[in-house]
Amino acid sequence: MFTGIVECTARIVAIENSGSNRIFWMESPVSDALKVDQSVAHNGVCLTVDAMAPGRHRVTAIEETLKVTALGNKQVGDVLNLERSLRPGDRLDGHWVQGHVDTVGHCTRIEPRDGSWNIGFEHPVSEQWVTVRKGSICVDGVSLTVVDSHDHGFSVSIIPYTFEHTGFGSLQAGQMVNLEFDILGKYMARLLENRRP
Repeated sequence: MFTGIVECTARIVAIENSGSNRIFWMESPVSDALKVDQSVAHNGVCLTVDAMAPGRHRVTAIEETLKVTALGNKQVGDVLNLERSLRPGDRLDGHWVQGHVDTVGHCTRIEPRDGSWNIGFEHPVSEQWVTVRKGSICVDGVSLTVVDSHDHGFSVSIIPYTFEHTGFGSLQAGQMVNLEFDILGKYMARLLENRRP
């Protein structure tokens, strides 16, 4: 379980293909503090650390993960948002995030607003993928508040700290992003769907 509050960013230093899997070596400020078998969110994708090296850690994305996330498009040198899993007693500063990406969306626009940024995203239409104004959404592992919402997209506002300390600083229009919708909204959508005649 995560909160969508990014601890730091990591840089991909090597990528290997093994069968249908993709193996990533990451370099980050917290890599030396990790251990094998630990769950870490990488751009919102919960991955298990499977090897360590000084200042680096390794994770493997299997075929199913590559199908439903944007990790398959990442290249050496790309930056990912990192968050270690929530511990009992930690403050929940963001919202409940599972690290289970629902779908890939894409950035449609980035509009500077004299001290903040309004950023639009679109995604495939599904009754399970619900956003509401002032609700929560997780974009590339970052817990954000929805500004505007419609059936196939939404917008968020980014403060300078988030822009400078996450991958949003290098985000470009057209770029693919990992989306995890609020779990409460997904459960409510399923309950309503099951009640239909």
